[in-house]
Amino acid sequence: MAVLSASAQVVSAQTPPSLNLRLFAGVNITGSVGDVYAVQSNADLAQTNGWNTVAFVRLPATNYLFIDTSAPANGSRFYRALVQSSPTNMVFILFGNFRLGSPTNEFNRSSDEGPQTTVTITHGFWMGKYEVTQREYLAVVGSNPSQFTGDLSRPVETVSFFDATNYCVLRTLQDLAAGKIPPGTHYRLPTEAEWEYAARAGSKEPVAGSLAIMGWCGANSLNRTHPVGQKDANAFGLYDMYGNVWEWCQSQYKSYPYQATDGREDLRQTDVHVLRGGSWESSTTACRSSYRRRVVPDPRTTGFRIALNGS
Repeated sequence: MAVLSASAQVVSAQTPPSLNLRLFAGVNITGSVGDVYAVQSNADLAQTNGWNTVAFVRLPATNYLFIDTSAPANGSRFYRALVQSSPTNMVFILFGNFRLGSPTNEFNRSSDEGPQTTVTITHGFWMGKYEVTQREYLAVVGSNPSQFTGDLSRPVETVSFFDATNYCVLRTLQDLAAGKIPPGTHYRLPTEAEWEYAARAGSKEPVAGSLAIMGWCGANSLNRTHPVGQKDANAFGLYDMYGNVWEWCQSQYKSYPYQATDGREDLRQTDVHVLRGGSWESSTTACRSSYRRRVVPDPRTTGFRIALNGS
């Protein structure tokens, strides 16, 4: 059953008080704390295929009211919440706030890592536990562009931004048809803010853990990639956030302060996109949470991981 909420706004005392109503629909979810639910909406219950996932929610209490602020409550809209099992090799990332970028006194800091910005990740999302492997890429695309071959559990590399986004589209179609992901969801690359939020995993440090035990960089990689998941995961349960291969982000490279609404997340544009995380040949400077790269390096060092969210 849909519910409505309203917010009142009082204007200046020099003008007559007025009530500015903003009505949103929502649904009350009852379940087990910690379970992840796919919140879905449908404008016509007669259309059994009309359900569309608007958000993923990890239940913070046994009785939780979810408000859908994606659109005003115009007309009829019905909601349901379904328990969501974890998609294959994905980790749920809870929404929250963090400081994106690096402070001016951080060692080996680059000027484009600031000014720091407080960024809010407004909705939870799923993120790949590992970088996309050669096996996964081959199964979806039908080819393997990698030059470090011989073990399909290594991350795919030598992929362009458009190769990565094409993989996301093809895998979305495959997994929707197979019922592996809810209707109305799609795979994509993480935004730059989502990537750094996930990499930091609640830490304010340049690297959210010891780089020696978390990443394959120039000092320990033996000049090659390695199978994913061999190093320790970070506090969010994500592997190889540092090193192994550079990871494409959805965001275009733009100067900070970070603003998601300034066009950097507009996929219709073809400007230079951001790479994050460093690679097997990178220095420790590049394998930091806040380091940004806009120039495509040796193609053997470029890979990606995926995110999953609703419409």
